[in-house]
Amino acid sequence: MGAAATMVVDALSFLGSAVGIRRIRQPEPAPPAQSATAHLGRDITASWQYLLHHPGLRPLFLNALLFGGSVMMASPLMAVLMLDDLGLAPWQYGLALGLPCLGGVLGSRLTPLLTWRFGQRRILLLSGVARTLWTILLPLAPSGALGLCVIVAADFGLLFSAGVFNPSFTTYRMAATPDAFMSRVGTSWSMGAKTCQAAFVVAGGINAAAAGVRGALLIAGCSASRQGLGRRPHPKPRLRQRCRHQWCWSE
Repeated sequence: MGAAATMVVDALSFLGSAVGIRRIRQPEPAPPAQSATAHLGRDITASWQYLLHHPGLRPLFLNALLFGGSVMMASPLMAVLMLDDLGLAPWQYGLALGLPCLGGVLGSRLTPLLTWRFGQRRILLLSGVARTLWTILLPLAPSGALGLCVIVAADFGLLFSAGVFNPSFTTYRMAATPDAFMSRVGTSWSMGAKTCQAAFVVAGGINAAAAGVRGALLIAGCSASRQGLGRRPHPKPRLRQRCRHQWCWSE
């Protein structure tokens, strides 16, 4: 079909998604009334204070920033490695991107069973460490079919581990955040993640210019692997309120 036709099909898929959303007949409920004491700057400050002072969410947040940034740093570099250095055909490139996604689906499907069997704390720790180890294999991929297999296996392992980690982590974050802070903490988390990812992508380009694509991928892999040594999350946070909107926790 060619690259242009593939892009047209991709664009049509977004159009089909928009049409499907437009066909939803149930009206959206009215938003809740805003409190007269609400203040945008104060709300943003409160969400960051809560996030950065929580003994369980803070290490998870920093871990997510650095791990997500490292993965995003490797993403454009992998396109250069596979299409330029390894000379993969377009169908091989698509296979290397699409096939590992089955690992994410499998991991998410197994999460309830694994959590029931081993407990949330252990699953968060083991899957959180496991997801950081696979990117170190990417710069070691040789040319030919073996290199393609190494990339597929590494990405499959990463997405499988992330598929197990993400539902457990999201459950923990929701349990650790009171309803009054839920949307604000989620917004602050998203803002931090996207900012960090953009910075890491820029850093990846600079590293690739200085050390080559494989060298930059090695740096990204080492950075991601380093996050496996972070603090363990607190499994059962209990929250109590203190004066002047400050919060403390008892474990």
